[in-house]
Amino acid sequence: MIQEVLDLNADLGEGFGRWTLTDDEALLSVVTSANVACGFHAGDPSVMRRVCDLAAERGVRIGAQVSYRDLAGFGRRAMDVPADELAAEVAYQIGALRVFAEAAGATVAYVKPHGALYNRTVRDETQARAVIAGVTLAGGALPVLGLPGSRLLDAAQEAGLRPVREAFADRAYTPEGTLVPRREPGAVVEDTDAVVRRSVGFAVDGGVTASDGSHVAVAARSLCVHGDTPGAARIAARVRVALEDAGVRVGAFA
Repeated sequence: MIQEVLDLNADLGEGFGRWTLTDDEALLSVVTSANVACGFHAGDPSVMRRVCDLAAERGVRIGAQVSYRDLAGFGRRAMDVPADELAAEVAYQIGALRVFAEAAGATVAYVKPHGALYNRTVRDETQARAVIAGVTLAGGALPVLGLPGSRLLDAAQEAGLRPVREAFADRAYTPEGTLVPRREPGAVVEDTDAVVRRSVGFAVDGGVTASDGSHVAVAARSLCVHGDTPGAARIAARVRVALEDAGVRVGAFA
């Protein structure tokens, strides 16, 4: 069954000081939701403010992309953070972004973990519950983006928050429906045509071909195109056109 409406999100604001990574302005012309780095894996106050201003101007929904405190490792290194500490750090990041979102006339509309934290909360119930505790501490019943079947989405549901199932256009999947670790060959799909085909497959066929050639069902309401991929804005634009050509309306999740 075709997914009639699909959110298109990207990781934005992944710069720091004079260092820039994502083409925020170009991506904000394509995506419907912006996962904004909150300073722990990337981003700083100036970057956060600029991205929120641009997103608000273009009607793009702002989400807090929370992470382990790992600027040096871009939030992609495994870390063991006590649950209480992690909850406080998640709330801190959401609160910091909320200041800039509200100054731009918008709000923080959802939360999505980044990198190692995202992957850890697929199976680690303690870390998943800590993230949700942080979201609750920050105030507001914010939706949470995560991998279908993850402990994170289960914990969000239990806490009365809306779980939003997410798929990845440019990441390889295991037969179990999880993401192939980045350290393994082929973890990132680099061929643009393949990324486009997979995107349409998520919406039309409800799944994707896994690394072993099998078909994995992935029921997703939001589709991610990584902002740090070279040519990400161009790829996202092609994905959006292909989805619309397939009869899928691209729009933020309600």
